[in-house]
Amino acid sequence: MNEDTLKYKIGITLIKGIGNNLAKNLIAYIGSVEGVFNEKQQNLAKIPGIGEILSKEIVSQNVLKRADREIEFIIKNKIQTSYFTDHEYPYRLKECPDSPILIYIKGNCDLNAGKFVGIVGTRNATETGKENCKKLIADLRNAQSNTTIVSGLAYGVDICAHKAALDTGLPTIGVIGHGLDRIYPASHRPTAVKMVQEGALLTEYLSQTNPDKQNFVQRNRIIAGLCDAIVVVESGIKGGALITAEIANDYNRDVFAYPGRVTDEWSVGCNALIKNNKASLIESADDILRFLNWEKHESGKATVVQTAMFVDLSDDEQCIITSLRQSMEGIQVNDLALKLIKPISKISSLLLELEFKGLVKCLPGGMYRIVK
Repeated sequence: MNEDTLKYKIGITLIKGIGNNLAKNLIAYIGSVEGVFNEKQQNLAKIPGIGEILSKEIVSQNVLKRADREIEFIIKNKIQTSYFTDHEYPYRLKECPDSPILIYIKGNCDLNAGKFVGIVGTRNATETGKENCKKLIADLRNAQSNTTIVSGLAYGVDICAHKAALDTGLPTIGVIGHGLDRIYPASHRPTAVKMVQEGALLTEYLSQTNPDKQNFVQRNRIIAGLCDAIVVVESGIKGGALITAEIANDYNRDVFAYPGRVTDEWSVGCNALIKNNKASLIESADDILRFLNWEKHESGKATVVQTAMFVDLSDDEQCIITSLRQSMEGIQVNDLALKLIKPISKISSLLLELEFKGLVKCLPGGMYRIVK
């Protein structure tokens, strides 16, 4: 961790009036986050969206003192940070225009590995909703053991999803609306401690940030952006789960919802999503697997890819096949381009040819793997 660079990365998130989109534009305009703080005020003021007031705030560098204190907290508590241009930054989240500049992670979880399913719902979950949630996660575990469950550590459906994931041996990520110096609600601390060992807690907020209502609305976009799909288990006519579903639709994520009786208060939101074509109706994990074309994994059965039969593979195609063989779960196209040191356009073209030959398969999120 480069503490000097991290100070500027944290600092730019603290400047009032500069949101994630403007910050990214500013960094791109200057060329680096360090350069933003070293640029002259008159030059900053000329950048679209900055002006006199924000440029004065930047050059004052008052935020950097707070950033230094946060770095002390990060080091002391062994917290990881991920900047939006870092290789390890979640590639799904990177696709979202309003993704955070910087995220803080406490735990042990690869944010780019396998499938990510977000499970959200009302804080007033019914017994039926809880049972549907538990069965869904257990069935996902049996069908796709490389699935990570994402939720918001709130009461009701959220905490049910986290506990069910831990019980079945799936990693789970809690996206929180405050800093990593606290757990809210406090009653979920025992679960959160386990999640750090079998998943992670993730936030865009610094320590000493209070769990204010608006923060939880903001964090919903991270839940949506991290995932391949969002499942709404139960929801009233209003609530955070519906906000997450709306954002997921904006991000072109697949959204699913469990239907309920029209007279059930905590099924009204799900029914509305389905009725308005904002979510696909599901009754079990099989519906999700079929809709997303996620094949069931059969443990104990080895698969052999007969790529040696194809003598017409070019050198570049053979390199791709070799790389994909090393990761049976698949590789994201951007990572493949970096690994082979070739333009994404070139890699995409080669992958298409290999798809035509029946050797590779495209998965959600720009992932590719060898056909089994």
